[in-house]
Formats: sequence, structure tokens, C-alpha cells
Amino acid sequence: MVVLASAAVFGNGAVGKPPAALIQTVPLASLPNEAQETERLIRVGGPFPYEKDGSRFGNRERLLPVQARGYYREYTVKTPGSRDRGARRIVCGGHQPTAPDACFYTDDHYASFRRIVK
Repeated sequence: MVVLASAAVFGNGAVGKPPAALIQTVPLASLPNEAQETERLIRVGGPFPYEKDGSRFGNRERLLPVQARGYYREYTVKTPGSRDRGARRIVCGGHQPTAPDACFYTDDHYASFRRIVK
């Protein structure tokens, strides 16, 4: 029996998922207004509109830089017209929730991320 596997090979020779340095960036000002408001709430410590906001994000997809368990927290970005939390999130990493080391935006429920820059 022959098993074939495929993996992406990146310019730096890495095989598998893209290294953190290849995560695209997005200016905060270009994100939807709801994302900008969520980022502001993160910086001031809330209050957050959803019970799960601020909960630990496990990075099971391994799309964000690998960190110790508990490093990342997730926050909902409101989606107009959605009856539930929708697919948009901001995930921030760091030991101080109101002063994160880095924040990432996803609008496809963790399938991809862009690092937020100011």
C-alpha cells in the first residue's frame, strides 16, 4: 500500500503551515467598524457584548505563532444581521489582556488570520 501526502513548501524551506512571519497584516483603520470597536474594548478591558469574549483560544488550527497554552484570547466582532456570534473574531496574544503583544483578525471563523497593525 502506498500512501501519498502533500505539504506546502515555503520559500524559507519550511514544510507544512506558513510560518508566523508570512501572516499578512491589515491596518486597524481598514477593518470593519465593528472590529475597530472590538479592538477598542479589548484595550479598555470591556465590557464585552458576548459571554465568551475574553475566553482562551486554543490555536488548534496552528495558524498563529505557537505559544504556551492560555496565551491567546478570542473576542467576537459583531456581524450585522447575524443571529449568532457570526464568523468574525479578533484573537489577541499576551499576558496582559488590555495590552496584548499582538492581535489577529479573522472573518472566516479561524480559517485564516491577518495581524492587526495600527
